[in-house]
Amino acid sequence: MTTPGLPLRQLLMSLGEPLVELQTAPAGLDVPVRDVAILDPEDTPTAGPGELVLAIGARGRAALPALRAAGRAKAAAVAVKLDSPGQADALREAAAEAGVALLSVRRETRWEHLDALARALIAGPTAPEAAEQGAGDLFSLAQTVAVLTHGIVSVEDTSSRVLAYSRSSDSDEVDDLRRLSILGWQGPEPYLSKLREWGVFQHLRTSDAVIEIAEHPELGIRRRLAIGIRAGAQPLGTIWVQEGAQPLADQAEQALVGAARVAAGQLVRRRRELSADVRLTQTLVTGLLEGSTGPQSLATHLGLGLRRPALVLAYAADAPSEGSDLELTRAEVTGLISVHTAARHRSALLAPIESRVYVLLPELPPDLPTATLRGWAQEVVAAAREHLGVRLRAAIGPVVESLARVPDSRAQADRILDAMGRGRVAPQVAALLDVQAEVLVSEVLALLQEHAELRDPRLTALAEYDRRHGTRLAESVLAWLDALGEVRVAADALHIHPNTLRYRVRRAEQVTGIDLAQPQQRLLAMLQLRLPAEDT
Repeated sequence: MTTPGLPLRQLLMSLGEPLVELQTAPAGLDVPVRDVAILDPEDTPTAGPGELVLAIGARGRAALPALRAAGRAKAAAVAVKLDSPGQADALREAAAEAGVALLSVRRETRWEHLDALARALIAGPTAPEAAEQGAGDLFSLAQTVAVLTHGIVSVEDTSSRVLAYSRSSDSDEVDDLRRLSILGWQGPEPYLSKLREWGVFQHLRTSDAVIEIAEHPELGIRRRLAIGIRAGAQPLGTIWVQEGAQPLADQAEQALVGAARVAAGQLVRRRRELSADVRLTQTLVTGLLEGSTGPQSLATHLGLGLRRPALVLAYAADAPSEGSDLELTRAEVTGLISVHTAARHRSALLAPIESRVYVLLPELPPDLPTATLRGWAQEVVAAAREHLGVRLRAAIGPVVESLARVPDSRAQADRILDAMGRGRVAPQVAALLDVQAEVLVSEVLALLQEHAELRDPRLTALAEYDRRHGTRLAESVLAWLDALGEVRVAADALHIHPNTLRYRVRRAEQVTGIDLAQPQQRLLAMLQLRLPAEDT
């Protein structure tokens, strides 16, 4: 079912001049915007009907292919950054010819911030929800509060990220903190430090009352009122009102109290929807990793490119110490992996499966070095040991060319973790190319361990002879083989005299009837004698 979308006019009214400016709209402003698409420079220019295409990295004329592709696909608009005002002329002409709206984005704006705000607006409340809420979505609420307070309003989450803001007709009224916050950057640190020092953030987390923050001209900060958005004792965010060219209204505090209560209901609903979305995402990721669900569902749900490089990181933890809560430890480890990975790759997707945690990294840069991935995994392993006291092992699956091949990357990562679990791979973080020989030997040993019929019964008899007589013939033969027949090297490793080693090797041949002069026999002995003594 096709969503009706948000009229381009309404999207522009909500985002406003702080982020985007309309350059041309050949099809008018009532064109519905149904989704947001991110077009990286490496992507083949594509678009979908009704999409707002963010042409990341394609400044100026480099965005022409994106404009033409958007026109062919009947996209709603294309957003680009301009290096100079003169670049707009050629782009406006191309946009008019393609029949697609052109938006210019301020150079300081963070693309991910614009993406999040646009998606939030497009996925805003349905008509029944808007009627029930009275104030509509958060942008409408911010605009309403601005009218009631005579101020400039922003709504933020608990991490001080701007969720919505009011429009301002005069940019001179906006101070540095407001401007930087809307563009997606953190406010001036000296001012934020003052807020922490004055206990403003603590007040907003714990109180329902409005707090006033005085003007600080030396920091470029004007007077503000703020209130916490709370659901019971749970903080959800804050509403800030900056004083502009005119003083704040007498009833500004009362308006903020009401707005905080309305916003609480909206944010609670948003959290519930997000929770449901997270569960669906995890189900789709798990299905893809296990091969039970194709890639199309996940790609459609998250807007991922089907034919972009991807890989899987896999983590496994040692058994928790005695007395530890297994479920709590697993949850803490999963949370730690999630935070560290998201800091390195914004599209990372987690899926705990049984005792392991898998991280799918979709849409990787084609030239991302394995050393970089190894560094990311090592950060996680070190943090788990330092903060949780948990020893993690990490395996780096190979890069695959599309989402459809993700199960292959997971399978390779599992092979490495399996070898680590059998004690055959020493590093805590490894890719298959780093430890291919160790992994293959480990898998051959696992095969010998599971299938007794594949073993040489004479070598099994040698291990049994050692158990009955308290000798070390099998160990000595293996050391001699590992040293490629260098008696002194093997004897030194066992801390015995070379003649003792020669005697033991001859005795092993006599006891079992094996002929170590034969290459095939030596190869089988090198493998089978590596099995645990009870399985040899």
